[in-house]
Amino acid sequence: MNDVLTMYSYPPCGTCRKAKKWLDEHHISYQIINIAEQPPSRAVLAQIIKKSGAPIGKFLNTSGKHYREGDYKNKRKNASEEQLLEWLEADGMLIKRPLVFDEQKATVGFSEHLFEKEWLEKVKNA
Repeated sequence: MNDVLTMYSYPPCGTCRKAKKWLDEHHISYQIINIAEQPPSRAVLAQIIKKSGAPIGKFLNTSGKHYREGDYKNKRKNASEEQLLEWLEADGMLIKRPLVFDEQKATVGFSEHLFEKEWLEKVKNA
């Protein structure tokens, strides 16, 4: 498996910087897309969510300013998955980051354990 990872990231985000540092330290190739300037389309989001195996609610940046100011905590209670995808597509800052994915799988957020489990094989198979 030698396809390059894609990482939706936000440059000032500390968690994104940690993920970037981890990938760099493990010599894993990736391309970065600024999530604020180019949020993923609804179709791309749906693919990432499916590949991750995580529920769509995990993709909401619940600690973010846009989430709080938009009162999404209350709005999402009765929102359909389609509505959630619409909101995420419209505002990349509502998306938990980083989003990292390749052709087979995807992760949302960063923890060293998660990246070791999901992305370390990129090193082994490179």
